[in-house]
This record gives sequence, C-alpha cells and structure tokens, in this order.
Amino acid sequence: MIKKEKPIFVTQPNLPPIDELTPYLRKIWDNKILTNGGPLHQELESELCKYLGVEHISLFNNGTIALITALQALKISGQVITTPYSFVATSHALKWVGAEPIFVDIDPNTLNIDPNKIEAAITPETTAILAVHCYGHMCDVDKIEKIANSYGLKVIYDAAHAFGVNCHCGSILNHGDLSVLSFHATKVFNTFEGGAIVCKDLKTKKHIDNLKNFGYLTDAEVVTFGINGKMSEVSAAMGLLQLRSIDQLLESRGKVDQHYRTKLSNIKGIKCVDGAGESKFNYAYFPILVTEDYPLTRDELFDKLKSYNVIARRYFWPLISDFMIYRNYPSATKENLPVANKTSNQIICLPIYPDLSLDNVDYIADIIRG
Repeated sequence: MIKKEKPIFVTQPNLPPIDELTPYLRKIWDNKILTNGGPLHQELESELCKYLGVEHISLFNNGTIALITALQALKISGQVITTPYSFVATSHALKWVGAEPIFVDIDPNTLNIDPNKIEAAITPETTAILAVHCYGHMCDVDKIEKIANSYGLKVIYDAAHAFGVNCHCGSILNHGDLSVLSFHATKVFNTFEGGAIVCKDLKTKKHIDNLKNFGYLTDAEVVTFGINGKMSEVSAAMGLLQLRSIDQLLESRGKVDQHYRTKLSNIKGIKCVDGAGESKFNYAYFPILVTEDYPLTRDELFDKLKSYNVIARRYFWPLISDFMIYRNYPSATKENLPVANKTSNQIICLPIYPDLSLDNVDYIADIIRG
C-alpha cells in the first residue's frame, strides 16, 4: 500500500467559505461591538435555542470556563461522582471550584459512566454527579436522574461531544440541572473557540450571565465572584455560519460513519463502539476497540496507521485517574476502574469529518485489515 502524501488527521475543523464570513465581519466593524454580548452573540443564542430545542443557553469563550461556571452556579462542593474516561478538563473543573472528583467505572458498551456503580460511591459528602456524554453517545439519563433524586444530588452533564443529540424526549441537553457544550475547533459545531451552558429557567440564565461577566449585576454593582467567560462577536459570527449548514455537515459525517462500519465489520478483533440507540446522533467521533483477537496491540496499530500518514488518536488514553495529579485518589485505583482501564488501552478514534472521502475511509480500513 502506498503512503498518502498528505496526512489524514483524526478531525478537521468545519470552515465555511471565507466570502461567507466577510459580511458578518463587516457588521462587526460597522457597529464597533467586538464582545460583551453584542448583536451577533444575542442572535446566536436565540438561533441555538431554536435548533437545539432548549429553553435557555449562555454562550462562553470556551467549554472549560463554561463547565467551571456551571459548577459555580450550582454551588457545587464536597465530593462529586464522575468518570475517569473523559478529557481532563472534566475533573479539572471540579478542582477549580474546590470539589473532589470521585471516579466511578464506565459501562463497557456506551463507555459512559456506569449508573449501576454510582450508588456505591455516594457518601455523606457527595453533592453531585458530573457525567459525560462520551463521543456524543448519551448517558443513561433516566437511571442517573433516579439516583440523583433519591439522594438529593445535583446533576451536571459534560456534553462537550453532544451537540444536536436527541433522546427519547427531545434534546439530550435538557437533562440534568445543567448541560455544558464545547464549541472548540475540533467539535461537530465550532465557533473557533467557544462553549455554552444550557439551563431551564431565566433566573438561572441571568445568574450564569452575571458569573461569566466578573459577577457584575449592573455597571456599579458586583454581586458574586465571577470570571471573564464572554464569547467574542467574531466567534458568534462563525457559529451563525456553522448553523446554516450544520444538518448537511451531520449528514456527511453519518455517511462516513456508516462506510467505516461496513468496511470494518468483518475484521476480527476490531469492534466499533455503538451508542445507546439515540434517536439522533451527531457522529462526533469514530472510536474502535482493538481487542485481544486482533493480531496487533492497540499501540502497534496506532503506529502502523501513523506510518501510512493516518493520524488517529488514542482518545481517551491515559485515563484522568492515571495522571500524576489524580492517581493517588482512593477512587483512582485500577481495581476500582477495570472497564475504564481496559478500554483506555484498546481505544483508537479514527479520522472522521464531513470532507473525509469514502476512498480515504477505504484506505484506512485496508490498513487495519492488513
């Protein structure tokens, strides 16, 4: 097999034609409002509420600041049950508000937090559950809600991967007390950098909006310890352009996803990760598991793909619980997290983005087939 001249990366940002961005930039230059909740920011919030089917949304400069602010808005402290199988920002956000992450193992099929392991981790110090819709696959929201209600816990969803995902009752973002999105350049929907908090009532939105603007209530009154989390008008313009074509982008990603599944279906030792029967999925990632039946280890296959200029990603490896700053937590032991540890050593996310040709999918599948 001939090596590709140009690398095929795991993801590519969705970029509209530059001439379509120009009118938005002209508006920004003409009205001379660059940030602080300008007209494009307000328009994007309104359009996202319509598209996502949510009541209220607050835009942020990135998903991590949004997650920290969500925890702050709910006054989260003490112990918070969460997953080790996520990007490290999930646990970092807890530490930023002074909470302690308590790691719970994941479900072997969805790779989300295993709701059947949550109750055993609850203590008198537990105040919340921070779950992640990993790869855009929905958590078992009904079981998590039932547990939270039984113990009086808050529920926050790290929905960084879950833009546009629907469940049995509408948008997955309407579950929990708050849901947090990332609009980073690598995400299905991006604003270059950005994020958002989805909430259910106007009072909460106003509180979140105060928190992301240094805690200002009026220009002469600061009422809380806030931060600068505001999204710029340029990022909002990018988001408005993305929304124009988001359905076509998702459709294209879906075709790539289906082609992968067809091409990889008969390769022994390669398992495609499935969701939990979402009514609408966003094809944010294409994760596979390299099991014991495959002739190469996960790392050997990763290196082989790289030698052919296919730049995949071992995502998530290492686990959050394996990092030096977390590994001494009692809940971070390998014995407590057997599924997460096994998965972390088997996972590879293959390239997927709207412009990825099916010929390139064939090329990647042929490398894996050997």
